Amino acid sequence: MTAKLIRATFSALLVAAPAFSAGGAIPFGSFVSSAEAAVVNRIVVRGNERVDAETIRAYMMAQPGQSFSSEQLDESLKALYETGLFADVKVTQSGGALVVTVVENPLINRVAFEGNKRYKDEQLKGVVQSEANGVLTSSRVQSDVQRILELYRRGGRFQASVEAKTIQLPQNRVNLVYEVTEGPKTGVSRINFIGNQAFSDSRLRNVIETRESGLLSFLRRSDVYDPDRLSADEEKIRQYYLNRGYADFQIVSSVADLDRERNVFFITFTVDEGQKYQFGAIDVESVVPGIDPERLRRLVTAREGNTFSSRDVQDSIEAMTIDLAGSGYAFAQIRPRLDRNPETKTIGITFVIDEGPRAYVERIEIRGNSRTRDYVIRREFDIAEGDAFNRVLIDRAERRLKNLNYFKSVKISTEPGAEPDRVVVVVNIEEQPTGELSFGAGYSTADGVIGDISLTERNFLGRGYVVRVAVGGGESARTYEFGFTDPYFLGRRISAGFNVFRREYEDNDYRSYNFDSTGGGLTFGFPITEEFTVQLGYQIESQDINVPDYDYSTDISDGTFDCTSGVSKAVCQAEGNSLVSSVSYSLIYDSLDNRINPTDGIYAKFTQEFAGVGGDVSFMRTTAQASYYHEVLPDAGVLGLLKVQGGHIMGLGEDVRLLDAFFKGGETIRGFESSGIGPRDALTGDALGAKIYVAGTAELQFPLPGIPKEIGLRGAVFADAGTAYDTDFDSAQYQALGIFVDDSASIRSSIGASILWASPLGPLRADFAYVLTSEEYDRKQFFRIGGGTRF
Repeated sequence: MTAKLIRATFSALLVAAPAFSAGGAIPFGSFVSSAEAAVVNRIVVRGNERVDAETIRAYMMAQPGQSFSSEQLDESLKALYETGLFADVKVTQSGGALVVTVVENPLINRVAFEGNKRYKDEQLKGVVQSEANGVLTSSRVQSDVQRILELYRRGGRFQASVEAKTIQLPQNRVNLVYEVTEGPKTGVSRINFIGNQAFSDSRLRNVIETRESGLLSFLRRSDVYDPDRLSADEEKIRQYYLNRGYADFQIVSSVADLDRERNVFFITFTVDEGQKYQFGAIDVESVVPGIDPERLRRLVTAREGNTFSSRDVQDSIEAMTIDLAGSGYAFAQIRPRLDRNPETKTIGITFVIDEGPRAYVERIEIRGNSRTRDYVIRREFDIAEGDAFNRVLIDRAERRLKNLNYFKSVKISTEPGAEPDRVVVVVNIEEQPTGELSFGAGYSTADGVIGDISLTERNFLGRGYVVRVAVGGGESARTYEFGFTDPYFLGRRISAGFNVFRREYEDNDYRSYNFDSTGGGLTFGFPITEEFTVQLGYQIESQDINVPDYDYSTDISDGTFDCTSGVSKAVCQAEGNSLVSSVSYSLIYDSLDNRINPTDGIYAKFTQEFAGVGGDVSFMRTTAQASYYHEVLPDAGVLGLLKVQGGHIMGLGEDVRLLDAFFKGGETIRGFESSGIGPRDALTGDALGAKIYVAGTAELQFPLPGIPKEIGLRGAVFADAGTAYDTDFDSAQYQALGIFVDDSASIRSSIGASILWASPLGPLRADFAYVLTSEEYDRKQFFRIGGGTRF
């Protein structure tokens, strides 16, 4: 009976051998039936060069001296293939031996790319899994091909193709080459909206990030289809409606159709707006003992009768949550209970406070940051490992991270922890360039062509430091500046920084002296709330005025100022060296919706500077400014801007010097040169500076009719008005020295138009101004230009 069983087993092995050789897969039951079993004396390994025979035997389920079945051999083959080390595996029986014959996969000598221009080799190597000195497997190569194709598709090239080729080398090694055919960019031809009544298509196109292809498509990437960007655009549209009263708003669908013949996408958003609501009655309730709803009601930003806004609801929840956490209620949870009334079109809100689930943060995982340090991201969280988990504070941290503008995208999610009451917070980020190159250029009759260029890095060394280097000048002026700021000084939410500068101005037709200034300063910033900040500063500056061909030492000895012809005696009186040492503080309020391209909100700043902390000069200088942005006609893209500013300086026990006064002109009231308004020497025309200035601006920005939006051109009309007046040189004391002043508090005003271009190099602006009211001694300028760029 035993001899018959052995002969039957040998026969089954001989029949199964061809199946092993055909691709290495063994059909179940082809070796021996599950009801039968065989015994082998030894396992022989053949064909291996790099892999040790004992390693291969370890993957075999059958062992010498033990019975084995077809199921065991199937599992053995699968285990060997899953190692990725072998291109082929065959199992046969020779006598009492089980023979395992393998064909090893080659080793990769080098991974190369050909035909790629859009992405560098280093970028593609970061995508593929195959690498030098690794094992070549067909499955991994095919996966790499798909990864490269996905990269190109996300970059808007849907006609790209990739072919993997190998070049055989000695000793079973190969060079792996991915041949890339990039193809043309697949742009977005049209973005359509269906179902929108409250806002026009053009208005909603401005809300989203995706753009339609146009004349400047070769310079930007937002006009290609990206599924992640489309999802982000859906959220932008949703928030836009929810913040403007449309509480029932829904996006029914967002579809991207590819026209392969034209190689373009057509994107269509179908929306259901619902009706517009206002806030109804607002209340706060608490089921947690010890919490006073009346105290929390003061923190609610939503107001009855105002247009419903999900942002106001979220801000109210956040403010109350932070207050409760600081009062010892770490697990308190606030839920808004909405009471819709379609007839009155109001939504009443009751903020219900109850005890939330007791969950703790097990750890915070950060993924995707190759440059930014972990601690730079972690410090934006108000919670840490071991703290009570709070969804509101997580959302707040996500908003803070986005506002840093370090990252292209930020997504914070949660995963279950090791225990039921533990939560893992996962931060997924995608980094983006944080450098900024800005420049400005203009022309004035005083300095001719003038310009400046600055280089700013907002995330220096990935540590969140801000570093700025600036150089400027013209035919008779040169400026140099370096600044450094740590936004989290000593690990706290306090900014600290320093700057050093050097400024050199030579005499010209409208400035009759040379002026050099060298100095530096320290600044500290303390955020009080999300919108309100206090800044403290100290500055020391060495100043030197030199009048050509004028001997200051002779005049100072006898109290006279016999200046060079054409030079104001006030300038001569200011000649010499002086040291100014001052401290200052600023109060800043910032509620802008976007700090780069604001469309709504207020920015206001109040500053006082006190000189006399050592040094040679004593004064108190006060300045203030406020800007208000508001969409006048949202559907038409018309943006309104109102701006007011002013300043005053007074000497502390001494007159205000020429160098400390306010020199105002076209940067304040367009249509005038720099230092074009304010007190002047009546004999020489030299600007003497003002002790007081006030100014206001009203501006409307709008799309230019007939100009394709993708070009990025917009127009603006403006009206500026203000004055700069008062000087200590207008007194009998200085008249006795021969100093006579033209000074008037009359309002200077201008109107004009501007062209704004969101160019590929950054925002550019050209202003054309016509002066309405002025004084005869004012200096006018019709045209100004300036701009900036990011990289």
